[in-house]
Amino acid sequence: MKIRRIPAPEVAIRSEALVGEGPVWDHRSGRLAWVDLDPGILHISDPSTGADTEIPTGRPLGAVAPRRREGWAAATEDGFGHIEGTCLVLDDLALPGRRRRMNDAKCDPAGRLWAGSTAHSHTAGGGALHVWDGESPSRVTRRGLTLPNGLGWSPDGRTMYLAESAHRTLYSAPFDPPEGHLGALEPLAMFDHGLPDGLCIDAEGCIWLALWGAGEVWRLAPDGTHLATVTVPAPKPSSCAIGPDGTLYITSARRGLEEAQLRSAPLSGSVFALDSGTRPVPIPPFRA
Repeated sequence: MKIRRIPAPEVAIRSEALVGEGPVWDHRSGRLAWVDLDPGILHISDPSTGADTEIPTGRPLGAVAPRRREGWAAATEDGFGHIEGTCLVLDDLALPGRRRRMNDAKCDPAGRLWAGSTAHSHTAGGGALHVWDGESPSRVTRRGLTLPNGLGWSPDGRTMYLAESAHRTLYSAPFDPPEGHLGALEPLAMFDHGLPDGLCIDAEGCIWLALWGAGEVWRLAPDGTHLATVTVPAPKPSSCAIGPDGTLYITSARRGLEEAQLRSAPLSGSVFALDSGTRPVPIPPFRA
């Protein structure tokens, strides 16, 4: 099968984020939310104008999810919490001691927040997969991971996808939306260049996956077949999300780039956008 080349994206939000991550469309405001992980800054952006509002939280921030009411659920260094206005409140101390942090996070079809944790040193087996419903304590659903990253669900909610960056592998597993039960993780695709990072799912069930270090986003069929490639004008694309009009938004990072790399890719840390030619799988707000 011939792999389709998609035209390069344009800049939607110009930024110098160290690690832009976790893009999610906020249907309440018609804005794109994303984070700069290391300094813990929540960005609320209007792609139609390029306007961007920064909300500093004071601690590393993996990702956020819109709540049903005002504010945001957050996966952060210590565990799970919520952001109201400019204040981050820790609700669930899932990661005491600050030897680990939450990484990427996303709501499942029932509005539970799932997040992968990793050791700051990325120690092999030091990561886990967590889920939090906002009412009861969070629970660990998988241990022995290293750098769990992008999460997503098929249009019918019965398959979950998980990128494991350290393993260079995209996994899939059966999923029970009402109960939140996750089946066995099985390899769906492996990568020999770039690290599989954040992802999103389109209405056709295909996976859009950022490849950190490769400067690309791949579109994969539900069986893992490589269908299309987007070349990003930044070597470290980190994650992606599809807006309601089919626009694919791609976050990126500057951390770890040498001066020569920054000269050749000065837009690193910005958010990019292109027409995906498809529509998103709606992501529900956090249930609590």
